[in-house]
Amino acid sequence: MAVNTKLMTADELFRLPDDGNRHELVRGELRTMPPGGMEQGERSSVLDGSLGLHVRTHRLGRVFTNEPGFVLETNPDTVRAPDIAFIRRERIDQTGVPRGYYRGGAPDLAVEVISPNDLYTEVDEKVAEWLEHGTLVVFVVNPRRKVVAVHRPRQPVDILGMDDTLTAEDVVPGWSLAVRDLFYEP
Repeated sequence: MAVNTKLMTADELFRLPDDGNRHELVRGELRTMPPGGMEQGERSSVLDGSLGLHVRTHRLGRVFTNEPGFVLETNPDTVRAPDIAFIRRERIDQTGVPRGYYRGGAPDLAVEVISPNDLYTEVDEKVAEWLEHGTLVVFVVNPRRKVVAVHRPRQPVDILGMDDTLTAEDVVPGWSLAVRDLFYEP
């Protein structure tokens, strides 16, 4: 027996009522994930504090948090949401900041912070989609291993440990953050 599954659009996803979960759309199919948790929130906050301040101070573009949606494909729609995203000023000047999802392409920089309920295979799939759709650099923060994986198109993955410094000079000039600061424990 064939089952017809109605595919969802980006507009339908945006109008979903808030149920406390995180949602993305992959080729029209809804993916639902539980909230990330405190550890994920803290790592995102540290990175956003550093990156966001630098970007605002130097008027380099805009930083978005709380899993902003990016429409990567249409018919069927794919809407992905990183933990943190950066879009360069020249792109934002052209498109503006929409009330809904960003339809001007993938972010220039995407940050994924692995939460306790994330599967590595799902994170890898998402990283591949970001890069395929034009993201220049993806940081994957792994609190369990206390490392940051830096992904760039057609380049080997760079794994940064506690003694390394996170940068993306070609995307966010002048910004850096010690990896150790991401995993600070008082």
